[in-house]
Amino acid sequence: MPTSKVTYLGDLRTSSIHINSGSEIISDAPLDNNGKGEAFSPTDTVANGLATCMFTVMGIKARDMEVDLSNSTAEVTKIMAADPRRISEIHIIFNLNVSVDEKTKTILERTANTCPVHYSLHPDIKREITFNWK
Repeated sequence: MPTSKVTYLGDLRTSSIHINSGSEIISDAPLDNNGKGEAFSPTDTVANGLATCMFTVMGIKARDMEVDLSNSTAEVTKIMAADPRRISEIHIIFNLNVSVDEKTKTILERTANTCPVHYSLHPDIKREITFNWK
């Protein structure tokens, strides 16, 4: 069964429908690549996917440890390179809204760095990950 269905809407925009839930993601070409920049670009979603994946696996581990990561945030910065045009760097700053001991921090940070998206990205993509704890 497919994961999603992508429809090209014209004018460098797509609609992606998640088959199981029906939720929709709109993508638009970025301003620096002939687009309007009115939605996440495809490369934005890749960078964002790394942060959401890291939060997901960290959240699973935190729940098992009875740690609540609710209202924590991540700021994602994607840096593009040219020739060929590609993602060259992803910077993520996690701001974790919880006070925990050093052992718990280490466990959760290591868990975050084992997410499937992290392992799926090309090794040439530099990843700069910062964890700021309350």
